[in-house]
Amino acid sequence: MTAMRSHTGGIPRGLLLLMSAATGLAVAGNYFAQPLLDLIGRELGVGSSLAALIVTAAQGGYALGLILLVPLGDLMERRRLAVSLYAATAVFLLVSAAAPNGTVLLAGTALTALTSVGAQVVVPFAATLADPAERGRVVGTVMTGLLLGLLLARTASGALSELGGWRTVYWVNAVLMALMAVLLRTFLPRLGGADRRLSYPGLLRSTVAMFRYEPLLRWRAGIGALSMASFSVLWTAMTFLLVRSPYGWSESSIGLFGLVGAAGALTAMVAGRLADRGHVQIVTGAGTVLLLAAWLAIAAGAHSLFSLLTGVIVLDLAHQAILNSTQNVLYALRPEARNRINSAFMTSFFLGGAMGSALTSLVWAHSGWTGVCVLGASLSTGTIVLWLLERLTANGSAAHQDDVPTPVASTANSRS
Repeated sequence: MTAMRSHTGGIPRGLLLLMSAATGLAVAGNYFAQPLLDLIGRELGVGSSLAALIVTAAQGGYALGLILLVPLGDLMERRRLAVSLYAATAVFLLVSAAAPNGTVLLAGTALTALTSVGAQVVVPFAATLADPAERGRVVGTVMTGLLLGLLLARTASGALSELGGWRTVYWVNAVLMALMAVLLRTFLPRLGGADRRLSYPGLLRSTVAMFRYEPLLRWRAGIGALSMASFSVLWTAMTFLLVRSPYGWSESSIGLFGLVGAAGALTAMVAGRLADRGHVQIVTGAGTVLLLAAWLAIAAGAHSLFSLLTGVIVLDLAHQAILNSTQNVLYALRPEARNRINSAFMTSFFLGGAMGSALTSLVWAHSGWTGVCVLGASLSTGTIVLWLLERLTANGSAAHQDDVPTPVASTANSRS
């Protein structure tokens, strides 16, 4: 236990793996429903459009938690904040598990997502504990856990639904989240916020003000939002495609697609190491191009399983490269405001995801898979445009962190 808590300039491997697992488990609850939308809709008597809103509720609730709860990591003791959020998530998962109708399930999903932002308290926690020279690797490892949780949630939910119905996965995750709360309370070191003099309203105002003072945050928030929207378009529409001809897959088979997408999780560690070597912008640029290229294969996936598999792997790889490289850039801006910067970016990021899911349900109803692919490709093109504009404007900005993922001197006092 002492070894897990020790911090002598880096993070012990055991603690890093625990934090990685914690982030994955926290976000998993927001994606259980995706391969089960048809099954949930039939049991609760709701249509496909309302069922798709379960995904939107999860992402919208997560975005709300990001802006209202994550900034507290700069104000209060972070271990207590993380543990409290994990315990609350366990309670709200029980609400979803026992939901008698679609309305209660939507409420349980939104509340679970609201508090599952504990994952986004753990990520900057790890970045703060890490040596600056290894921050990319550390963030990459933690984000690998997050992406695996996001993707493997579909596999787990599909398998567990076959064993005991769609509610089973919520019961199981509630128990695991409660256990994780205990483990984090036991092994995480105490870490206080840097701006204890701020009031809560002042903290929220400061979070929003980050967009005003940090142009790099504005560019990266836009890129991240469009990338997450494109990602959500694929995974929201995937269920509707695979349950119909020519596939006709069961919920458990659809869930196995999470294993395919998990190949992209390996990108997080690779991207993190490249960031530590000063190649952040190369990783971002390559990610945006691959994100668009993936939709060409995904479009052919309407009738070709090989094309669909290829597109899913490439899209997940590109999405993770964009996310990890962006986090390494942003975490270097203001160490004393790392949770607020993370909150501002991740709020935009997951609002983009909610937008993508909502648009997918509308486009699918009117244009089917072809319309979905046009939507995904358009959003991906937007990431390329924004990245190019960032690079064009960055040359004249003294505040730009040109491929340097290490912390810079704080400018909070001079700018506020």
